[in-house]
Amino acid sequence: MTTLTLNVSTVSPLGDRVFLKVSKAEEKTTGGILMPDTAQEKSQIGEVVSVGPGQRHDKGSYMPMDVHVGE
Repeated sequence: MTTLTLNVSTVSPLGDRVFLKVSKAEEKTTGGILMPDTAQEKSQIGEVVSVGPGQRHDKGSYMPMDVHVGE
């Protein structure tokens, strides 16, 4: 699998898209058990890095996004 790294300042999302920075998965459970890499689930927590202008109405104006940078 190839990993592509982009600088967010040079690329911006279009429409109602967002760029996320995914947080690293927990290596230890709440009970203190260390989890190997093969047993860890994909992280579903992240931070919004960049937000597109929103979805376009029929009249041409943009509908604002519900999420903002930093959330």
